[in-house]
Amino acid sequence: MNITTTPTSFSVQRSRQVERLVRGQPTSDGDGVKLTRVLTQPLQKRLDPFLMLDAFGSDAASDYIGGFPSHPHRGFETVTIMLEGRMRHKDSVGNVGLLEPGSVQWMTAGRGIIHSEMPEQEEGRMAGFQLWVNLAAKDKMTAPAYRDVAPADVPVVTLDCGVKLRVIAGQARGVAGAVQRPTTEPLVLDIVLPAGQTFDAALPAGHNAFVYVYGGGVVTIGEGASARVESERMAILTNDATADGVRLKAETDARVLLVAGAPLNESIAQYGPFVMNTTAELQQAVSDFQRGALAA
Repeated sequence: MNITTTPTSFSVQRSRQVERLVRGQPTSDGDGVKLTRVLTQPLQKRLDPFLMLDAFGSDAASDYIGGFPSHPHRGFETVTIMLEGRMRHKDSVGNVGLLEPGSVQWMTAGRGIIHSEMPEQEEGRMAGFQLWVNLAAKDKMTAPAYRDVAPADVPVVTLDCGVKLRVIAGQARGVAGAVQRPTTEPLVLDIVLPAGQTFDAALPAGHNAFVYVYGGGVVTIGEGASARVESERMAILTNDATADGVRLKAETDARVLLVAGAPLNESIAQYGPFVMNTTAELQQAVSDFQRGALAA
């Protein structure tokens, strides 16, 4: 789905600024898969409703070949954005799907799901992101759900200046994204910015938002000492009731993930793959998993 003429235009009157720059932490997960944890647990309150952002990318099969064997989740949603490589999804609800370059997987763990994500390649590059989006207390025990979005089903908006947007979730320039979610109202844009070009994105005033620059580029956001954002850095954007969006300008060719969402303003209790509102709910999740009832 490639949209070459945008239905609407937009120009930021007052841009959000960079509140803080964050360098991701190298770590591993699953069966030794090497990745960078960009959004860590201490930032969950500040970037509510987002719980985690992992970036992964390697040409070495030893960094990803172990994959993510069967593991549980409860209480939130996972969004996997595949840039390069192939991974196979299987879960306890009976879903099977293939993540391939350009595809997106949106999984609602709800009351409980057990799944695996295993590489379907033994060489070559594997790269992408996984974003965790919290569920409201009223939705945490909802039935699990799963959706694969093929590359052709992610709207691509091409502007006259050469900027390209993959509208994964939410809406941009009047174009609805591949996924729409209530309550948290997430906006997820994968943006290609040619050197010297500017892109203005509208952002609801109440949404928390961040930008992750990748692909080797450098981007300027708003003004000030922290405006220059280098590759593999996350910029947390200020919450400014008078700002109507954010202005991104590429110093060099860059690719940017822009993420925003409506905060839940609820307590967060996390124990590994379980995210609930209270310790008692976490204990129940662990108990349900141990006795084989998590995904019942």
